[in-house]
Amino acid sequence: MSTVRFDHTASLLSNGKVLVAGGSVIGNLALNSTELYDPTTGTWTTTGNMTNARVYHTASVLSNGKVLVTAGGNSIGYLNSAELYDPSTGIWTTTGNMLYARDSHTASVLSNGKVLVTGGSYTTGYLNSAELYDPSTGTWTTTGNMTNARKYHTASVLSN
Repeated sequence: MSTVRFDHTASLLSNGKVLVAGGSVIGNLALNSTELYDPTTGTWTTTGNMTNARVYHTASVLSNGKVLVTAGGNSIGYLNSAELYDPSTGIWTTTGNMLYARDSHTASVLSNGKVLVTGGSYTTGYLNSAELYDPSTGTWTTTGNMTNARKYHTASVLSN
């Protein structure tokens, strides 16, 4: 990697490369830079920068091959923004803003192609809220809240 980072995301793309996005460097400066790792050559290359620097965010590979990055935080505060990476162009574009700013949440791609985001934290504490992203419209809608607020949790998509 050309930039040392932690608290970033890593996503396996359909072309076999790995997209590493955002994160932080020593001193807690959030990054907007992204890099691609090619496991066949063992090399790293830089790719387009995200619109927003972010840490404690999520990255989800959608059925169309694009990568959805959601929320997180930076020196300005908690983010509700979301953006899409297109591996065919290396370009990031913004998509609809989430309903709630959050970091340290989960994002799960569901069998219908929508993305379920749950929990995380905000200045008021841990969150129990959940919302759904629809890639076909680029919009977010609320869905049922979790019973308990959670941060740094995991989520798994079940077959039923």
